[in-house]
Amino acid sequence: MDIDLAELANSCGEWLRGSGPESDIVISSRIRLARNLADFPFISKASEQDRAQIEQILHAKIEAVRAAGLLPHEVHYLDVDQLEEIDRQFLVERHLISREHAESEGARGVLIDGGEQSSVMINEEDHLRIQVMHSGLDLESAWEQINQIDDLFEQQVNYAFSDKLGYLTACPTNTGTGLRVSVMLHLPALVITRQIDKVFRSLQKINLAVRGLYGEGSQAMGDFYQISNQITLGMSEQELTGKVADIVPVLLAYERQAREYLIRESQETLHDRVSRAYGILRTAQTISSEETLHLLSSVRMGVNLGLIGDVQIPTVNKLFVHTQPAHLQKLAGIELDSSDRNIQRATYLRRHLGGEVPPPATQN
Repeated sequence: MDIDLAELANSCGEWLRGSGPESDIVISSRIRLARNLADFPFISKASEQDRAQIEQILHAKIEAVRAAGLLPHEVHYLDVDQLEEIDRQFLVERHLISREHAESEGARGVLIDGGEQSSVMINEEDHLRIQVMHSGLDLESAWEQINQIDDLFEQQVNYAFSDKLGYLTACPTNTGTGLRVSVMLHLPALVITRQIDKVFRSLQKINLAVRGLYGEGSQAMGDFYQISNQITLGMSEQELTGKVADIVPVLLAYERQAREYLIRESQETLHDRVSRAYGILRTAQTISSEETLHLLSSVRMGVNLGLIGDVQIPTVNKLFVHTQPAHLQKLAGIELDSSDRNIQRATYLRRHLGGEVPPPATQN
């Protein structure tokens, strides 16, 4: 069954549902597994024909598993190579495929479950990239879900595996379990109080990586940061998951202390910052994606601190993704240039934040 991306655009992806534990700060918990087929070279060395064969084999296995009723949810398969650029970017904004997968070439696909909790990328950096994402701090159940999916695939195909090294992957840092555990955090108070760099230096000392909104190589837009393990070799899945899980409460405490400090020491300045951000978003006639994320970050913090009472967190969360370029165009049903997107974005924000201003009356 094909998935209607235009229909999907009207909903909110799992990563911003805001329904999980500690969801005022922890946006999502994600676990990713890198796997490769034993009979083919890594993607960087694979020929066009190799890639096509890998995609055909894995797509066929997916269909067999689906036909047997072994998948727990309704799933959809998309031929990424055949998608329009805007649709590929839409899936990136949705966190269902990576930027590298979207911008690559040749045979590649993605399996998506209807609830957007899991996706399986074929022919990204590795032959298979399985990911599961849950709202809030929920690493344990995310691991249980991805382990089940991985077991299903391992019953169908022969993974590249070494008794000494574990699962063999294109990047040496993934060799071993092939596991990458990450949490996405919203840390505006640590940014405002200029403590963020000190916190991240501490994380790097214990081999945890800090990345932006869309993972490796991306900027930390909207004060969103992804914290993840850097290496997998020599540690079990449980140890890796536990290492990330153990540090999250410390980061939550730092962010909450920073928020309390702002309320205690500079409440007027904080209230002014939040109110200005809310006011601009409700009245702007044109606004960029970057400015929108920056202002929404302040509004989201303001709602959580009780400084804004007439907007709910799910609405703010939805605006983070629906105001991204590809989403705006899918919602509008037409392609828009940068200038038109800025106007469309402002209109969308005013409509959803109750700031819509009627056009001036025409004079006779």
